[in-house]
Amino acid sequence: MVIEIEHSNFPAHMKHDHKEQHIHLIEGWAFTSKNYIIFAVGVLLIAGGYIVMATGETTSAQSVTIAPIMLFLGYIIVIPAALIYRDKK
Repeated sequence: MVIEIEHSNFPAHMKHDHKEQHIHLIEGWAFTSKNYIIFAVGVLLIAGGYIVMATGETTSAQSVTIAPIMLFLGYIIVIPAALIYRDKK
């Protein structure tokens, strides 16, 4: 029993059927000075969180509560906000 497989160039076939759309991600990510300021605040929060954690004792409120809150705010709130924020035109 012989099975014949038809070879086709699927990407080339699809190229002829649909118009190409060019999406430029970098062009949509124009950072302004506000983005850089928000990003810098996030980096300072993260650095401050690690400093607070390192200077506190192992079981102190400083190392167990304050530093993780600062790190959470920096990593999860402020840095993504700097990436998402856009000026109104």
